[in-house]
Amino acid sequence: MKKIGWFTGHILLFFFIFSWEIVLLHRWINPMFTPLMGIRVVQGGLKGEWVGAKRDWISFEEMPTSIKRQIVASEDATFYQHHGFDFEGIRKAIEYNKKNKGKRMRGASTISQQTAKNIFLWPSRDWIRKGLETYFTVLIETAWSKERILEVYLNNIEFGKGIYGIEAAAQFYYKKSANKLTSHQTAALVAVVPAPLRRNPLYPSKRMRTKIQQLKSQ
Repeated sequence: MKKIGWFTGHILLFFFIFSWEIVLLHRWINPMFTPLMGIRVVQGGLKGEWVGAKRDWISFEEMPTSIKRQIVASEDATFYQHHGFDFEGIRKAIEYNKKNKGKRMRGASTISQQTAKNIFLWPSRDWIRKGLETYFTVLIETAWSKERILEVYLNNIEFGKGIYGIEAAAQFYYKKSANKLTSHQTAALVAVVPAPLRRNPLYPSKRMRTKIQQLKSQ
């Protein structure tokens, strides 16, 4: 038992040191690849199709102001106030899901949590992944600025099959750089985020059009 405890303790210590090192490294160095990109490539291969991973990194300063405001308004209204977790949002989501069993569950993940998942983990709903997501959220909120979190988030979120980040999305859908996008176009891209493999900013559904009009006022 002592050997097992010693071995387990050393594994946990190694993981703690390694996780801190990798998070600190990504404070300055942009991630080259994400687990989701790899998963999508494998999923495409299993279906007999090639799904690449197009992403063109741009800095926080190069990003259009409209998309910074709109993504926060849409995905995490208290982003600049919380320290990684929106506890009021979590409480409301729990109450909603209890009252609406059998319907689509409402989540309360913040941009920080989504960034932790997108960069360091895999997309699933199991408790191990959620626990690691909580851990990495604490790390990035401690080691990164809010601007860095938003920069990493907007450069890695999925906007379509093989399309990651706002620059790649702008080039793919609108044939221009992200900093040339109009407020309407950035709002359309933000409206895609909840379901990037089913939605297209060029052909918005009625629900998307309503969302776009709301975001344009942000």
